[in-house]
Amino acid sequence: MERVEGKKITEMGPLARLEINTCELAEELFRAYLQQILVDGVFHSDPHPGNVFLTDDGRVALLDLGMVGYTSPAMQDSLLKLLLAVSEGNSEEAGDIAIRLSETSGQFEEADFRRRISQLVAERQQADLTKYDVGEAILQLGRSAGETGLFVPTELTMLGKTLLQLDEIGRTLDPAFNPNESVKRNASQLMNQRVRKSTTSGRFFASLLEAKEFMGALPTRLNKIMDAVGNAELEVKVKTTDANLFLQGFQKVANRIASALVLAALIIGAALLMQVDTTFRILGYPGLAMLCFIAAATGGFWLVVSIFINDQRHRRKIRDRYGK
Repeated sequence: MERVEGKKITEMGPLARLEINTCELAEELFRAYLQQILVDGVFHSDPHPGNVFLTDDGRVALLDLGMVGYTSPAMQDSLLKLLLAVSEGNSEEAGDIAIRLSETSGQFEEADFRRRISQLVAERQQADLTKYDVGEAILQLGRSAGETGLFVPTELTMLGKTLLQLDEIGRTLDPAFNPNESVKRNASQLMNQRVRKSTTSGRFFASLLEAKEFMGALPTRLNKIMDAVGNAELEVKVKTTDANLFLQGFQKVANRIASALVLAALIIGAALLMQVDTTFRILGYPGLAMLCFIAAATGGFWLVVSIFINDQRHRRKIRDRYGK
């Protein structure tokens, strides 16, 4: 714990703004957050104006680390690409990255999702860039994903929330601050830091050992492959995703079609039997024909009810599986 002497960013007076280069402070704060999120992997995730102080010596201090976010190295690479795609207005790239990052459901509407992202980018390009928040764009992207059956990771939602608050603070320091340009300016520096962080001596020697093992085992593996090809013993196995689910769906469709054909045959047979005069009657009509009609009506009612119940069970399974 350490006491920080200063005042809230929102309480800066006109004189303080003349004495301090607020443009540099806004840029430095935004760059520091990008480094926390995209390089360090640990970031202060609640930068509202009450948690950001301006110290007496003209520095920015972050208070209250009660909410902290974490990003893995793989997630950092994807988030950096996504931020650059949003800042550059590349809707196609932003959509591809969001889909790779997220988990798709059975109801995912990819065409609708890409259309929404394109519309989001088009609106962004027509707006005043100094009034458009990067954080808001990330949150809108996540909202569009959820509405179309795509479940984005929690890191993306937390990133959007953090950047949205950060955009507000940046414009409090400097009304002309442009978060999009700041992302572009700091992208190369962040990439260099990520490369330096990943090229440690331990990782280098680990990669060297893996390369040595691969090269040592390569001749043996090639010989096995060539022998299998020469002896016609090479097998290719393809593992399909949710193959049982597809088979069950096809089986349900086939059963419903077969049931419908049987019911149709009963109805046609009953209509023909109505022409046959018999002593056995029900309600004044030929009894055998009426029995066929009753059987067809009962079977039709049962088929409709079973279709409704099975569809409800299928929807519950999908919700339990994908959380929606």
